Amino acid sequence: MQIITIDFETYYSQEFSLSKMTTEEYVRDDRFQVIGFSYQIDDTEPRWVTGTTEYIKAQLEVLPWSTSAALAHNAVFDGAIMSFIFGIKPKMWLDTLSMARATDGLEAGNSLAKLAQRYELGVKGTEVVSALGFRRENFNPEELEAYGRYCCNDVTLTFDLFNILIQRFSKSELKLIDLTIRMFTEPVLRLNTPVLEQHLIKVKARKETLLEACISDKDTLMSNPKLAELLEGLGVEIPMKISPTTGKETYAFAKNDDGFKALAEHPDERVQAIVAARLGTKSTLEETRTERFISISFRGAMPVPLRYYAAHTGRWGGDDKLNLQNLPRQSPIKSAITAPNGYRLIDADSSQIEARTLAWLAGQNDLVEAFEKGEDVYRIMASAIYNKKTEDVTKDERFVGKTTILGAGYGMGAEKFKVQLKTFGVDIEIAEAKRIIDTYRNTYPHIVALWKEANKSLDALRSSQTTTVGVQPQALRITENGFVLPSGLFLNYPDLKKDDENQYSYHSRRGRIKIYGGKVVENLCQALARCVIGEQMLRISKRYKVALTVHDAVMVVVPKVEAEEAQKYVEECMRWRPEWAKTLPLNCESGIGDNYAEC
Repeated sequence: MQIITIDFETYYSQEFSLSKMTTEEYVRDDRFQVIGFSYQIDDTEPRWVTGTTEYIKAQLEVLPWSTSAALAHNAVFDGAIMSFIFGIKPKMWLDTLSMARATDGLEAGNSLAKLAQRYELGVKGTEVVSALGFRRENFNPEELEAYGRYCCNDVTLTFDLFNILIQRFSKSELKLIDLTIRMFTEPVLRLNTPVLEQHLIKVKARKETLLEACISDKDTLMSNPKLAELLEGLGVEIPMKISPTTGKETYAFAKNDDGFKALAEHPDERVQAIVAARLGTKSTLEETRTERFISISFRGAMPVPLRYYAAHTGRWGGDDKLNLQNLPRQSPIKSAITAPNGYRLIDADSSQIEARTLAWLAGQNDLVEAFEKGEDVYRIMASAIYNKKTEDVTKDERFVGKTTILGAGYGMGAEKFKVQLKTFGVDIEIAEAKRIIDTYRNTYPHIVALWKEANKSLDALRSSQTTTVGVQPQALRITENGFVLPSGLFLNYPDLKKDDENQYSYHSRRGRIKIYGGKVVENLCQALARCVIGEQMLRISKRYKVALTVHDAVMVVVPKVEAEEAQKYVEECMRWRPEWAKTLPLNCESGIGDNYAEC
């Protein structure tokens, strides 16, 4: 399959730009204009095309898109233009920005300019800076020609970069990039405007009450220890950072701290209100997000913006200021996300996949077997905690067992476990919390051993030694480049260092982050679960449109007339085990409905 590398240059100004607007909003705006585009077929000389919208459309339509892969740097942008403006859908999308995130890491800086410099491919021009405020008709011929050379250079840099990055990628991962981009560029989901407008009214009323309560207690709001205590009481994991002044760990509560800014997107509106009050803003995430959904509903179908490899575990993340990854379970916004006419939505969730992967990776075979047989592992855990027969376990005791299975597998201590239970309305003494944690660790010693093994693996990683982690060497091993995942990509900890107290930390955008055995195991289980979900999504996509993925769940759009058959097929795919995980006990739950909330 030949590759057509493409890059669009578009009108932008101080007020109208991607720095101030989302991609969807920018491309669908009446002010949007394509000044020109450059393209290159395989390794031939690039060509610049400029002219009216009609002329550009005609020139695009001449190219063999139906049999070619389209390549771009930030293909979501170029793909949106191709689809929204010109109605063109190539056979496949390739994206060097997505590829660079996965291979070079999120911390490296993955703009085309930085990547060209890093790989010594050449220099990206700066002509785009002088194009500020210029529509196509404002350029003179010489300026347009210079702009064309700049655009052609970008195309060449992108193609050369692709030929370097492609060596690290499997066909499956390239297909996942394509699938992710099409969620945005070929949208199918619809939005119910009246439902969103009613929700906005309620959100604004609630917000005023929450903000007033927060602002009235300024002492707590502005004291870091008191704020930490308040947030912990709401079940929040407090963001921390290494102070550049003292070199010690401290609260990451500054307005520019990524960890604190992330709390503005917390699913609990109380947390959103606290963060908004601390930052001095007047809107909570739920308000601004609902307003953004309403705006999209007037412009057309809802593009789903997801970033491929948004986390170093490989998981997808929200993008374009529309984070669908953290919609609260009962959010009315879900009721407003609907299937198109003649279709229904299926939402399939991989049941307890992290807990299953943890038991499987650790070789905790009794727990693996219980999962495989479909036994109630939460009740089994509660039985051990309360020293009674499984049939005698109460509903409340089972809930504690569930929280233990899902929360204690990565080394959680008694204090944090107590806080977590309290957020769910279960208040226990610290001694009882410690007893429960000890019971979990005594019941599943192979999981505890895995934490220790993972901690030692950091030594191997730091010294570039080759080894394995867990009892599934076909799924996971360590080389000098990091933890090698089944996808062929790596899980890394950049600039891994050990301090005088033998504590490890690594570099991130949030500063130095502590890393230890339990956290490594959590990262590995999430990374392996993502590999499973990715392969399952590709199987589903062979027959039905995958519209969204949220953590371990997949949303699919299916024709209404074959909805039940489609649901069986989706569940079959979600229970399918990859070749490298034939003994991993997978299962799923699914729902079907006309809107997201019904699924």
